[in-house]
Amino acid sequence: MGEETTTLGSIHISPNAVATIAYYATLQSYGVVGLAARNFAEGLAQSITREPTRGVLVRYDEDQLDIDVFVVIEYGTRVASVAHSVANSVHYQVEKTVGLKVNSVNVHVQGLRVSSPD
Repeated sequence: MGEETTTLGSIHISPNAVATIAYYATLQSYGVVGLAARNFAEGLAQSITREPTRGVLVRYDEDQLDIDVFVVIEYGTRVASVAHSVANSVHYQVEKTVGLKVNSVNVHVQGLRVSSPD
């Protein structure tokens, strides 16, 4: 994916590394309860293994980095505001941490969750 050659050697950045950064940036956003699976088969596989990249899809074509995030949002929050905040947070954290230019961050709201009133 991201490759850079220096005088000391070469640096390779995997899509899993970018997905992990996006995962933690998403969880730190206000109104996000968690990340969701993209489909049933992925949800079944993730229930068996716990990966920090679940709910995040990273595509890299030449110099274009596209990230899809699948989230569950807290009921009662403004969905559009939370989704916009997640997109901005992921975009900023990935560019700051990895140094790659992010083309787009797409936020897919997979559901809403009501917290207990206690």
